[in-house]
Amino acid sequence: MHTIRSTRMGAAVLVAATLAALLTACGEDSKDAKPGADAAKPSTAGTVQVAGVDIAQDPALHGLLPEGIRKSGTVKVATDVPYAPFEMFVAEGKTELTGLDYDLGQALAAKLGVKFVFTPQKFDGIVPAIQAGKYDVAMSAMTDTKERQQVLDFVDYTVSGSGIMVAKGNPEKITGLDSLCGKKVGVQAATHQVKVLEKHQDKCKAAGLGSIDIQSFPKDSDAQLALRAGRVVADVLTKPAAGWTARSADGGNTFEVVDDPAAPGGYEATPNGIGVAKNQPQLTDAIHKALQALIADGTLTKICDKYGVASIAVKEATKNAAVS
Repeated sequence: MHTIRSTRMGAAVLVAATLAALLTACGEDSKDAKPGADAAKPSTAGTVQVAGVDIAQDPALHGLLPEGIRKSGTVKVATDVPYAPFEMFVAEGKTELTGLDYDLGQALAAKLGVKFVFTPQKFDGIVPAIQAGKYDVAMSAMTDTKERQQVLDFVDYTVSGSGIMVAKGNPEKITGLDSLCGKKVGVQAATHQVKVLEKHQDKCKAAGLGSIDIQSFPKDSDAQLALRAGRVVADVLTKPAAGWTARSADGGNTFEVVDDPAAPGGYEATPNGIGVAKNQPQLTDAIHKALQALIADGTLTKICDKYGVASIAVKEATKNAAVS
């Protein structure tokens, strides 16, 4: 999944990917969605509240952290913004972040007794930046893959696949990946969704149809802008992001998601993880155990539910769960 990634675009893109998302509920009822400044706030003594849950530091988990992080009190996090509902800016022109990954980061931070400091980073530059030691972890709706496991260790927190977002009313009558053959399709560069489209090219050929004309963009917000302008017939992105954007952009009047009965959870559903620098196994272990604690007390599901994607929360924390 995983899936937009950050310099700001114009007003149209903001409406599509960020500002409109903040004006609409994450779930069924908008009054339940509280992104932004109150994503993580002080609660009762010694706890932090995230998604309505009071989270206290676990001294044993804090002790698992590498000495350098315990001393600095900071985990440096790379994230590509915006990519609703996982990472978003609270408001145009502001640097404050919100979103599923941000909230989860604050919950993990509270549990581990440190700060997770998020810094926007272009998606295709995240892994190199971690390798260079600029960041400790990636929290950016990143798909856990065997290829990425060569340089990162993953703590997996959601499982989901790719979805297809089209213009409201579905004027091109897109019903699934086969319907994209011979058509221009938008996608964010360097994401798993590019590979999904590339792999489908053989099926297009076997069916005697034209190849998918893959239009890659630096950010998914760019692909959304192309879809708005009719320059592509669809935008392929993670299904949670597609659902969020379709529901929130312009009050739900601009986009819709194609529901393919053959792939109800999305195409090639895979684990998505927190990517940790390979040379920090202690940090991986601490995050893994902290995540399991947040699963056990229901916090992870509540965070996902806040953004309308409760179904993608894992039931058990895993490490490097990808099989391909």
